[in-house]
Amino acid sequence: MTTPKRYDAEYFRRWYHDPAQRVITPDAVARKVRLALGIAEALLERPVRSVLDVGCGEGSWRAHLRRLRPGLRYTGVESSEYVLERYGRARDIRRGGVGTLHEVRLATSYDLIVVCDVLQYVPERELATGLATIADRLGGVAYLEAYATEDAMEGDHADWHHRSAEQYRRHFRRAGLQAVGMHCYVGRALAGRTAALECGRP
Repeated sequence: MTTPKRYDAEYFRRWYHDPAQRVITPDAVARKVRLALGIAEALLERPVRSVLDVGCGEGSWRAHLRRLRPGLRYTGVESSEYVLERYGRARDIRRGGVGTLHEVRLATSYDLIVVCDVLQYVPERELATGLATIADRLGGVAYLEAYATEDAMEGDHADWHHRSAEQYRRHFRRAGLQAVGMHCYVGRALAGRTAALECGRP
């Protein structure tokens, strides 16, 4: 019988803090934050004021975001009991996940929605439900970093849901999300501001 996956202190120590095993460094997170902020602000034509970080873990994006945009409003969503007990109140992290995002108390709209290295662990039905909620709350850009079966991904493969890049694209299109490159997507609010070559329109 397979032991249920636990996002406890040991999990985060192994994959996020141990230099010998972690697959992403704080510098790499900082680069992703700058990328997502840059694309969102280029399309919004103003600074990002609000961020929703779904499956945020310990909130590693939060410090980088607040350092770059001190007045930014950050909301994290995470299912890990360890994270919620240790960091929930201090880092503005609420209980929930991709599949239950519609049940979480959220603002009407966010300038930037982040779902980083999470979607490949989400079951099919929950993925569709979560993407619909993301599209509904998206006032700017969504950074949806996911890895497909075509990718040689290193790291945690437990509870991995194998999907091709085209399967992910279909899910994003059904939710009304339009790709603008580098894991970034726009919804109804910004679709009219993108050029044909930005989003791959013929």
